[in-house]
Amino acid sequence: MNKKEFEELLGGVCARLTDEARTKIFTSSSAFENRVREIMNEHSLNGNLFKIDMSPHPQAFPDIAAGEFGIEVKFTTDDIWRTIGNSIQENQRIETVKHVYLVFGKMGGVPEVRWREYEASVIHVRTSHVPRFEVEIADDGDSGHVSLFEQMGIRYDDFRKLEMSEKMKYIRQYARKIHPDGKLWWLEGLEEHTLPIQARLYTNLEQEEKVRLRAEAALLCPEIVKSGRSRDKYDTLVLFLLTYHGVLCHQARDLFSAGSVANPRNDDEGGLYIARALLLIEGEMLKAAERLPDSLFVEFWGESVPKENRIARWLEKADALATKWVPSQVLFLGKH
Repeated sequence: MNKKEFEELLGGVCARLTDEARTKIFTSSSAFENRVREIMNEHSLNGNLFKIDMSPHPQAFPDIAAGEFGIEVKFTTDDIWRTIGNSIQENQRIETVKHVYLVFGKMGGVPEVRWREYEASVIHVRTSHVPRFEVEIADDGDSGHVSLFEQMGIRYDDFRKLEMSEKMKYIRQYARKIHPDGKLWWLEGLEEHTLPIQARLYTNLEQEEKVRLRAEAALLCPEIVKSGRSRDKYDTLVLFLLTYHGVLCHQARDLFSAGSVANPRNDDEGGLYIARALLLIEGEMLKAAERLPDSLFVEFWGESVPKENRIARWLEKADALATKWVPSQVLFLGKH
């Protein structure tokens, strides 16, 4: 099978998946990926054309290998064609794959499934943990769509073979180009970090923005409900504020445990400060659950979650993490 023939096959697979999604929508990324794998297996001619591993390594890249061709599967419940991609490290790369394609299932708005070459779909890089690509499938004929590799001046196949230290040189160069006035001090010399942005101090923000950001961070980082003895409970929250909003919060604990946050009325009603602080921002957390893009939940929770299920899923995660209280018995009562 040559490249043209494989692309024609992908076109048929995506058309079939689109029809299926419009008949009965896919509700999870795992269900969608499994269906892509099943259909590709049907086209394998009983393994004579290519072999499909129906139980691959969960961290393998790309998700589906079909001989020298590979498919990275992405899924969103939003009405957009953009989401978080894989790590730039590609530690679990399937080396037999020479040509990688993206198959993207968009379930928001009018459900549709499209494919593009992976190299052309990568348009940005960012993360809270390790650098990860952002992928987007542009409309046909979109002359303004420029891939990340075009911007960095290197082919994807050449970039992926570099050592991490060499990859970071390209990432830093790209970062300086798109943020010429940004403070890059946290990017210099780091192998695994973040996209540069103009840093602001949390303490200098207006109260309305503080509450909004605190709600977003609490929603995406349920580990804040862990025991006060947990040393890392605020690490991801701090990185989220920094990488997505350019906000440096050097006293993250105070966001939920300070008296001015958890007990603004200075009363003597007692109770856990973290629970009281979250009760006060329930409304903003509900708004964040409705507003934030699906790609953030994929990145921070490791799963795609429909908007209407996000609070219930947060409570499940929080209940599993909390030790001295049960969040679902205190928060969002009758609101999910």
